[in-house]
Amino acid sequence: MLYSVEGMWCQGCAWVIERRLARLPGVEDVGVDHGGALLWVAGDPGVIRIESLGAELRKLGYQLLPLDGAADARGRLESESRRLAGRLLVAALFGMWTMLASLVIYAGAMPEPRYEYVLAWISGAFSLPVVVHAGFPFYLAAWRGLKGGHAGMDLLVTLGVASAMAVSVWLLLQGVSDVYFDTAVMLVLLLLAGRWVEILARYRGLRALESLVPERDVVRCVRDGEICELPPADVAVGDCIEVATGERLPLDGRLLDDSARLDLSPLTGESRPVVVTRGESLAAASRNLGEALRLVVTAPLGECRMDDLYRDMQRQRATKGELRRAADRFAAWLSPLALVLALATLWMSLLVGLEVEDALVRALSVLVVACPCAVGLAVPLASLAGSARALACGVAFRDTRALEIAGQARAVAFDKTGTLTLGDLKVCASHTVQGVCEDELVTLAALAGERSEHPLDLAIRRHAEGRDALPWEAPCRFEEHPGKGRVVWCQGAGWEAQRCLQVGSRDWLQSCGVLMTDEPTQWPLASRVDVARDGQWLGCLWLQDTPHPSAAGLINELRQSGRDVALISGDRAPLLMQLATQLGLPGNCCFAGRTPEQKQQLVAALPRPSVFVGDGINDAPALAVASVGIAPLGASQAARDAAGVHLLRSGPGGVHEALEIARLTRRTMRQNLFFSAIYNMLALGLVVWIPVPPLAAILAMLASSLSVIANAARLTLPSTAADGHAER
Repeated sequence: MLYSVEGMWCQGCAWVIERRLARLPGVEDVGVDHGGALLWVAGDPGVIRIESLGAELRKLGYQLLPLDGAADARGRLESESRRLAGRLLVAALFGMWTMLASLVIYAGAMPEPRYEYVLAWISGAFSLPVVVHAGFPFYLAAWRGLKGGHAGMDLLVTLGVASAMAVSVWLLLQGVSDVYFDTAVMLVLLLLAGRWVEILARYRGLRALESLVPERDVVRCVRDGEICELPPADVAVGDCIEVATGERLPLDGRLLDDSARLDLSPLTGESRPVVVTRGESLAAASRNLGEALRLVVTAPLGECRMDDLYRDMQRQRATKGELRRAADRFAAWLSPLALVLALATLWMSLLVGLEVEDALVRALSVLVVACPCAVGLAVPLASLAGSARALACGVAFRDTRALEIAGQARAVAFDKTGTLTLGDLKVCASHTVQGVCEDELVTLAALAGERSEHPLDLAIRRHAEGRDALPWEAPCRFEEHPGKGRVVWCQGAGWEAQRCLQVGSRDWLQSCGVLMTDEPTQWPLASRVDVARDGQWLGCLWLQDTPHPSAAGLINELRQSGRDVALISGDRAPLLMQLATQLGLPGNCCFAGRTPEQKQQLVAALPRPSVFVGDGINDAPALAVASVGIAPLGASQAARDAAGVHLLRSGPGGVHEALEIARLTRRTMRQNLFFSAIYNMLALGLVVWIPVPPLAAILAMLASSLSVIANAARLTLPSTAADGHAER
């Protein structure tokens, strides 16, 4: 289940919520993304209800809400940004005077010590708004962490600010003007500035996700022959809606008109118009380029294809892969270690004879330098930046595991039709039995393929539309046989009783008891589709396809990168070998005539990690067993559900982009995690043994966080630049 969480301030809040909910009986797994304010939880349905989890979070001071839509998420982030900007402004205005007073004291510019003492009090007065108001979110998060049993980064910040203020007040009471109000101010100010930069990075990633769910306008619904305008939320599945020329489709549906011309660029980035025929599935946000069209709604508001993909992307942000879990484990013990080291430093400093003031300052430096802000940002920001760059390239990662391991793939296997080919099949020949004309065969084949997402069925329907031979009505019911064919039952004009139509491969029809009489001449380099009615064979159609222009280059790039490449298809061997020759793929890498189960076995035997690219219902088992499944544009619902990566643009070129972006993202995650861990360990060791001013420790901690943010931001640069930086 996915929920939104209100009240989170930083990654420390996310860790507190995770630890608290993970201890609940019945909760199997939990993940929190503070950047998206998202909670993902799996377990007993009775336990993970919003009422049960909400009660637990309210004890910590957080509020659990139903999942935000894209507009709500943007509004929440903008509101958070405004609040942070206000605190940052307060910290800058008052902190400036604190720093100026401290600078005058450090420079010894005052003629008499008593003037420096007055400036020290002034410095403390100006620091109060910064410490009390601007730094309040840190203290609140620290308190919530303690309530949740987690000593996180906010506790270190709180202790650091409190220690600096306490030492300064103690020194003032002793009549000493060398105070550390500027340390407390800079700690709050620079951390707020770091959070501001982090919000900008998160906002950029959110804008990329928003493109998946465009805003809907009023919907024109056809009811009782009348057209009425309704809010999208009031339109139900089965309603008929009308979309005027130039308008975007507000909801998913199936076309009721004979044909329509659509612009899919809002979804895919492709500018070439697409022609669809009656019965084909249409996705919300597509733009109608032809005359006004009508469609029957197949998914209500919030459950359309792109809505589902948006939720998948949110879940991907909240769940944790291998590297993010490693970062969390490191940060979990870093904060307690810093507290222990700070106390040990204080004790050792006093033991060797340092003044109390100097001992407290050294302990303060340990607390400041150990804040694991960079560790908390290392993996989530890289993941967000990588996902945003992938979306800009027409690739949607809906699984954290896919984003982390796709770039390591050792083997890539492809289905044939609709993946490496254009999927724009054309009927090149036909054969009918005596008494059946070609138009009747085409009409019955189109009727049998009604509501099918298979490329062959879609091609037959387009062919029927071109011959003005579209079927008269939709079938009553249908039955899918993945990789073999389908059976439909319909009541047609002039038919006294319900008739059964079968369309699919020759071998499958024969296994169903259909006798093939008058066997036609074979077309070895075309796909064959046979049609039967009530167990009687009526004839067959042959369809030809061509490789996608980018397929040969993709295969060459994958092989040059050292990956094993395979072509696994249910089509006949001659057709598959012809495609392999055109793509420059050796014959021993091709596997023809494979059933869905055999595809699954072959993919399971590939070197791991493995990638499988497929678009049909029969590809779903292979997509599920692969380390990473990729569904191209136009894939069936079953294939989309089984795949961890969706291509939003036509053609297989997105496969290479997906693998490259995943490789760069994983590299960035590892770089961020490595350097942030090295920084914390080296910095801790340094400040324990060498006196380091607290202000220098603050700057070092901020530099570490900003370097992580900047490194993650490189992923959003244009491909050539980012790739070049990554290689260097």
